[in-house]
Amino acid sequence: MSGVADEVRERIESDAYCETLGIDVVELDSGYAQTELTITEDLLNFHETPHGGAIYSLADAAFAAASNSHGEPAVALETNISYLDAVDTGETLSAIAEETHLAGSTAEYEVTVTAQDGERIATFRGRVYRP
Repeated sequence: MSGVADEVRERIESDAYCETLGIDVVELDSGYAQTELTITEDLLNFHETPHGGAIYSLADAAFAAASNSHGEPAVALETNISYLDAVDTGETLSAIAEETHLAGSTAEYEVTVTAQDGERIATFRGRVYRP
C-alpha cells in the first residue's frame, strides 16, 4: 500500500458505520480502494437475500475510501448502483473502486462488486466534489 498518507489511511479505516456493518478496507492507494463484507443473516432482507442497502454500503465505502485517498476531503455529488445478482449467506463480497476521471474539483469513480467466485453482482458509479 503506497501513495496514501498514514493519517488519511487511519481516518478512512476508522469509519464507525463500516465497523457497524462489518466492512473492511483491505487495500488503499491513491484513487483506488478495495473493501470487503461477509454476508451474515442480519444483512438479509425479507426475501432471504442480501439487502441492497448492505451491498450499496460496501460499494459506497470503497468509493469514499478511493475518493478521499488523495488527502483532500471529497463529498459525493451523485451515485448510482445496478444490482446484477444475489449471493448466499456466508459469502464474502469485494468492492473495488477505481478513479476513472479527475478534473479540478470533481472526480468520477467506478466500483465493481464481486462474489467470492469473481462474478460481478453489482456496478456502482459515483462523482465527488472536493471543496
